[in-house]
Amino acid sequence: MFTPLVRNRTYRCLFLAQLLSLMGTGLATVALGLLAYDLAGADAGVVLGTALFIKMVAYVFVAPIVGGYVGTLPRRGVLVSLDLARALIVLALPWVDQIWQIYVLILVLQVASAAFTPTFQATIPSVLPDEEEYTKALSLSRLAYDLENLLSPMLAAALLAVMTFHWLFAGTALGFLASAALVGAAGLALAREAGRQDSFFQRVTRGIRIYVSKPYLRGFLGFNLAISGTSAFVIVNTVVFVRVLLGGDVAIALGAFGAGSMASAFVLPRLLNHRSERAVISAGGILTAVVFSGLGAILLFQSASWTLLLAGWLLAGVGFSAVLTPIGRLLRRAAPEDDLPAIFAAQFALTHVCWLITYPLAGFLGDALGLPETVLVMGVVAWVGVGIGFMCWPAGKIGDTR
Repeated sequence: MFTPLVRNRTYRCLFLAQLLSLMGTGLATVALGLLAYDLAGADAGVVLGTALFIKMVAYVFVAPIVGGYVGTLPRRGVLVSLDLARALIVLALPWVDQIWQIYVLILVLQVASAAFTPTFQATIPSVLPDEEEYTKALSLSRLAYDLENLLSPMLAAALLAVMTFHWLFAGTALGFLASAALVGAAGLALAREAGRQDSFFQRVTRGIRIYVSKPYLRGFLGFNLAISGTSAFVIVNTVVFVRVLLGGDVAIALGAFGAGSMASAFVLPRLLNHRSERAVISAGGILTAVVFSGLGAILLFQSASWTLLLAGWLLAGVGFSAVLTPIGRLLRRAAPEDDLPAIFAAQFALTHVCWLITYPLAGFLGDALGLPETVLVMGVVAWVGVGIGFMCWPAGKIGDTR
């Protein structure tokens, strides 16, 4: 699984850049929460909720615009510039003293992230043309996200023991600067000259038009809805679930979800040598739907327990990774290399539409109906997503044959 890191210097630099960038983002998330509490007190949750909404809107609307233009630009210059811009933005955050200033800076920061992430993702297929090596890279990327979720809070806690939270923003900036240095050292190829002279509308919509023209990608969006509903509940309501119903440690519960995701990522490169992407993705979607609908039904008739929660979160993490990890293989087959930035940007935007729906749904229903009922509803949402996935992605299409 780790052979791309050992054999390919360019990918090694890019992976380390991704990991450092993610760690910096994780520190910024903790620091932003403390800054919001410092400025808003009891209304900090409203501030963070609004910031999260701004993030999703930026991801949905900015990514396609950037993806339509970045294909003809030098990738190294684009990625380095975006890292430097993000470093400058987070260095400005400790100086804000008004809530609206947080919103403005978060918007600019997430616009830069919405440009950076799909551009970075679209670069990896050209660095690793061999599909087996690329599959391993997809699993490594999933591991990087999960490690950030597990390690960033612990690193933040250690730093907060010896410094104020304002210094966490400096740590975030260092992460982005280190990422920029590694991307600069990666030796990426220069961009190709534009082969088409498309209008602004054609450029912006090209990735989405390619994406929705492929039945297997439309089907993937259904499965993505399934795991976005369940994982949105995990992210939004775990703290309430644990503190109110169980009285335990939130980090352990979230760690179970991350452990399941990482375990799945380790297994997937070998599994995808023997099973189609459709089989793996659909199995992940079905698993999350079964777990949440079953867990919700159980919780309606009996009290929650640590064993039940940890088992459910572990299995949900397995399904989450099984759905998300193989998508890069399908995207690479869907378009020529020149169009990869556009189609990765379309993937980034369209999948975040699902999150834009499920984040507030999980939060609102958890408060209005109660947690057991919301678990069951999210299980139903997952089954709806699985149904859409199977309807749009018939057996025998791409990703279902070897």
